[in-house]
Amino acid sequence: MIAAMPPSSLPRGFSALGAFLFFGATMAALAAITLLWPGTPLDHTWALNPRAHKELAPLGPPAGAAFLVLAAALALAGTGWFRRRRWAWWLATAIVATQIAGNLVNLVLKRYLEGAVGITIAGALLAYLLSRNIRGVFRA
Repeated sequence: MIAAMPPSSLPRGFSALGAFLFFGATMAALAAITLLWPGTPLDHTWALNPRAHKELAPLGPPAGAAFLVLAAALALAGTGWFRRRRWAWWLATAIVATQIAGNLVNLVLKRYLEGAVGITIAGALLAYLLSRNIRGVFRA
């Protein structure tokens, strides 16, 4: 059931977060493609994060498949987000919470800057998702 709230009265940032979910889906799909089929011109995108490529490339197809699942989850969350489905709010919240957990692992691995920045950004996203205004959009 679509929430009764008209699009003009949606909370600030609502559309941006939905777009962010689709951006994440695109990036995860790109990572999946380059891990499943290495050696294409798309491999140059790893120049943005060469350390991640160095760590993920040896994992090959299994890592690519995991990124495909992530891409599908993000695309599903984005689609449900714009349709204001409650399950999409839950899915987006779970994805962001998982990102926080991943950044805690970065801290344990002594990647302090990456972990701290990741926790700060994902924490802000989680706070936004848990805000009363956003939860209200997804009430049945």
